Amino acid sequence: MLWRTYRPLAIAFVLAAALTAALTSACGGGKSLILATTTSTQDSGLLDVLVPVFEDESGYNVKVVAVGTGEALGMGSRGDADVLLVHAPKSEEEFVSEGNGVNRQLVMHNDFVFAGPADDPAGIADAEDVLGALQAIADADAPFISRGDDSGTNKLELALWEELGFDPGGEGWYEESGQGMGATLQIANQRGAYTISDRGTFLSLSDTLDLDLLFEGDPKLLNIYHVMQVNPEKFDGLEEDGAAAFVAFLVSDRAQGLIGDFGVEQYGQPLFIPDAGKPEDELSVP
Repeated sequence: MLWRTYRPLAIAFVLAAALTAALTSACGGGKSLILATTTSTQDSGLLDVLVPVFEDESGYNVKVVAVGTGEALGMGSRGDADVLLVHAPKSEEEFVSEGNGVNRQLVMHNDFVFAGPADDPAGIADAEDVLGALQAIADADAPFISRGDDSGTNKLELALWEELGFDPGGEGWYEESGQGMGATLQIANQRGAYTISDRGTFLSLSDTLDLDLLFEGDPKLLNIYHVMQVNPEKFDGLEEDGAAAFVAFLVSDRAQGLIGDFGVEQYGQPLFIPDAGKPEDELSVP
């Protein structure tokens, strides 16, 4: 009699518990972390491979905020992200030295390349080095689209202009997109202009572009990616365990294997080269 009396209540309880469990599972157990990263890792498609594997293995949900490296570091300096995946080593070192970042680890590298119209009006394909390529663009007044967004790519480009001893700002042929890598490539494509891109994003979008890869291979075009936690001792409310788990995942054999395989089947080459555990001073352009 007691079972018959309370059976409807028992069933309701079980159903409610099951629904709660399902919702909890669907939401990753309520555990989430914010990853601030570069547009190149997003636009290339790499994060579409890595993040779901991490989420499945860890139970965390990852909110990806893809911005320029400068903005990603800015988010970290305000405690607005838990973990960063970025590619501007000097700025990263400053970020860590200021106490904003910890547990910085080498993840991977690729390189920057010059993309432009197939007829190459500035003749950069014949340049002896990257500074020669920039000089040829300037001499020809050839349209050039800069990211102009304080990204790692933009930082590299500006450093190269400075090394050349030329400031392109204000030149009629020089335009800043203020956007990510994918959007900048599309603008260069529309304008018939040159731009500097990371190799991964260029290859991943190459089927949609009338741009050719015109210059590559200079050691100055090395593009190195690190992952790091935002310092949980400096900022309250960070997902410390999740961030540490994400760092550990990216340097794990599992993730490094995924990185090394990414792009090989479609492009005949990896879009990124896995580097966990390698001496950084031994890295070179592909």
